[in-house]
Amino acid sequence: MNSGAIQYDGGCTCRFVRYRLLSNPLFVHCCHCRWCQRETGASFALNALIEADRVQLLEGEVEVVHTPSNSGAGQKIARCPKCHIAVWSNYAGAGDVLDFVRVGTLDEPDRFPPDIHIYTASKQPWVILPPGATAVPAYYKSSELWPKESLERRAVLFGK
Repeated sequence: MNSGAIQYDGGCTCRFVRYRLLSNPLFVHCCHCRWCQRETGASFALNALIEADRVQLLEGEVEVVHTPSNSGAGQKIARCPKCHIAVWSNYAGAGDVLDFVRVGTLDEPDRFPPDIHIYTASKQPWVILPPGATAVPAYYKSSELWPKESLERRAVLFGK
């Protein structure tokens, strides 16, 4: 990779796991569903969706933990085997080809504010969304909201 390439590094709290995003994400979700609230112990989860082959593990290894999900199909959470911080997830709908990287594990998490707030029907009432923020009560159609470049990358990813 040349020095001018887009890349963003991140990792777990104990620094055993270090990873690099090799491009900008496709889209960034701020999910306010009760499942994300329970799993994170916070009021929402902030995930950068990116092709799994654009997430490079630099150091360490991840432990994949299978957990239930609201859809019933489950998800796989990649965690540091030492400090147990979740660094990314894979959901059944997208399989192993799309990683949902936990933005808070990036060295510069402020680089990726949410493109959309989802499941706002169950957001905590004291969470105030910024004026003009794109927000939906449940989920949405990516074909209606993702940038053209992200839709093209997604089409390649899923062979459409």
